[in-house]
Amino acid sequence: MFLTRRSLINSATTGATTRLFLASTRVARYRAVALDAFAILDPRPIAARAEEVFPGKGSLLTDLWRARQFEYTWLRTITRTYVDFRQITEDSLAYAANALALDLSTEKKRRLLQCFWEFKAWPDALPALQRLKAAGVRLVFLSNFTTAMLTSAVRSCGLQGLLEPHLSTDRVRVFKPDPRAYHMAVDALNLRRDEIVFGAFAGWDAAGAKAFGYPTFWVNRMKQPVEELAFPPDAIGQSLDELARFVMRTPTAG
Repeated sequence: MFLTRRSLINSATTGATTRLFLASTRVARYRAVALDAFAILDPRPIAARAEEVFPGKGSLLTDLWRARQFEYTWLRTITRTYVDFRQITEDSLAYAANALALDLSTEKKRRLLQCFWEFKAWPDALPALQRLKAAGVRLVFLSNFTTAMLTSAVRSCGLQGLLEPHLSTDRVRVFKPDPRAYHMAVDALNLRRDEIVFGAFAGWDAAGAKAFGYPTFWVNRMKQPVEELAFPPDAIGQSLDELARFVMRTPTAG
């Protein structure tokens, strides 16, 4: 058979494309990744907005607001008095403002809460998620956020088509780190725990997921120390790109 230069180039290109495709179908080390919302969503604009609303007090307000958010989720779970994360966010903001003697007017409150409906993704998020999706890895939020909050985030971040239906703790009416919250991914994805990587943003969430039995990657963007809870994550990085490398198996030569 006579091969022209064009046919040789086409053959080589087709062969390379096929090898890349086959490699991408082999590299998945795990079958799914369940992600905390803040592993993808950048919360830094919340602090910037708080500083705009309360000049000189924004950092104090943000720190106390964030701490009370998660303390309230734990207290609500322990006392079996569940309200959704939208309400938790509003209640904890009211507490933080009162504690700092700040005048939280209706308009200031609206501006601050609006941050939770207009998130942007961390710069590394979209390419990392696309890479995982292309390799056949299933992706899902497993978050304290309400379904509406997560859906809004998908739109504002341009993540359409990448994630499966959201696993909001509203489904089980308890917050992480309750094991019932983590179990949502096992049930929804119909996979074993060891087939699902949990991508955490907070150290306590990484510990909770590891205690539950997930292979756990801590996206430690804030460079915090590991929690002293006897359940260290399997790996730690500062980006979703590093999480993707953890999930993907490096192809062997040949």
